[in-house]
Amino acid sequence: MTITQLQYVLAVAEHKNFTLAAEKCFVTQPTLSMQIQKVEDELGIQIFDRTKKPIQLTDIGQKIVNQAKNIVNEADRIMDIVDQQKGFIGGEFRLGIIPTVMPTLLPMFLNNFIKKYPKVNLVIEELNTEEIIQRLNNGHLDAAIAATPLNEEKIKEIVLYFEPFVAYIPENHKSFPKNEIEIDDLDLNEILLLQDGHCFRDGILNLCKNQNVNEKTQFQIESGSFETLIKLADEGLGTTLLPYLHTLDLKEKDKLKLRHFKEPKPAREVSIIYPKNELKIQIIDALRNTIAGVVKGAIVFQNVEIISPLQKK
Repeated sequence: MTITQLQYVLAVAEHKNFTLAAEKCFVTQPTLSMQIQKVEDELGIQIFDRTKKPIQLTDIGQKIVNQAKNIVNEADRIMDIVDQQKGFIGGEFRLGIIPTVMPTLLPMFLNNFIKKYPKVNLVIEELNTEEIIQRLNNGHLDAAIAATPLNEEKIKEIVLYFEPFVAYIPENHKSFPKNEIEIDDLDLNEILLLQDGHCFRDGILNLCKNQNVNEKTQFQIESGSFETLIKLADEGLGTTLLPYLHTLDLKEKDKLKLRHFKEPKPAREVSIIYPKNELKIQIIDALRNTIAGVVKGAIVFQNVEIISPLQKK
């Protein structure tokens, strides 16, 4: 059997459909089906149960797919070793970034990176943490930038920076006169939250873990935009929490409504994460060094308490 045949097997296992798998592999469906049939004939077993809709792996097929992932990854590793030996930093690199980091961090480092490493073709996607983990494990991302720790067995994490939570408190709020606030000053029932699926939302819920939510409030809103939450807070509909980097671009009149927490400041840990097979590690290192160079002047907080980004079960 060949590496290409194993790639076809992995594509069908992922998409559970021969036609879609063929499209993703840029071959015709009959060609893909024939090559997978050759593998099954050579092994004398069935990898897929074609009677099921969608197509399912057989028990032995699942074991073969697990091994095929290792083989294909190791095959990719050969060229990676050669690139590292030559000191080559280039080629396609697929990077995922969570939505609450993308708008602030990406403009800070992207221009520097592409100028310094013109041979790298960065393919960047905005994805939530769950999507990032899935794509890293499936080999569809080379690395990602996300809030950590994630405690994923197959994923490595290198911390880039610690980013404090900052409260946005309108002038009519009881905590507005305070120069600094504490966690006890927060009321989860009046905090405007990002919609479900954002790890920053889960961080806020973990920060306020000892509070109960009153389900009889006049309205409930969850948004994917910090800008929307800020505008609602300005209308006297509550308060919100923002990542520190997001506060740097606020208008001066809005910055007057920001309140930092007393030390140790609650913060999120932002890391570059990647599979433990360390493919394209030279590009990962180049990204990490570029980002470290631009954020060290923007974020100088050290006395922080890391709030978990994981949703409490």
